[in-house]
Amino acid sequence: MIERFEMIDRKVLRESSILTYCEDTLKAPDGKVVVYDNMLHKGAAAVVPVLEDGRILMVKQFRHSIDRVTLEIPAGKRDDENEDFALAAARELEEETGYHSDNMEHLITIITAIAYCNEKIEVYLAKDLKRTHQTLDDDEFIDVYAFTTDELKEKILKGEIQDSKTIAAIMSYISTLK
Repeated sequence: MIERFEMIDRKVLRESSILTYCEDTLKAPDGKVVVYDNMLHKGAAAVVPVLEDGRILMVKQFRHSIDRVTLEIPAGKRDDENEDFALAAARELEEETGYHSDNMEHLITIITAIAYCNEKIEVYLAKDLKRTHQTLDDDEFIDVYAFTTDELKEKILKGEIQDSKTIAAIMSYISTLK
């Protein structure tokens, strides 16, 4: 039987605007003391924005951590840990794509790196999109494109899309179409 580990101590090593880096000391079920690296995250929201013709809006942006441009669904962190996920999703949709939706529904919840980080992303489906304007942050440079579900599925299967939230969200949305 799998049992919970008991937290003995947490040492905060560094705090940033996105993550809190911790060294957690735990007592395992067999009594051994183990040390784990752990990152705490405020949570994030993402959106699968579907145009009237069925195509999905995607954002292209440079990601420093992997040193390349990626194709993803719009997403971003919550402003604080009390911000409603749906409000964060609506904000990110409009900021990154220049579209607004009053028709958003929860699609899926994912935890991005379960072994060492508690980041939870709530993914929403957005329909009935209305054009507004992009309001990017100072450090964001984002282009917006529209793709069919078949095009996106092919990009996922060819490894052209490797972002876990995007893959989970797109495949989840495709499964609702059947």
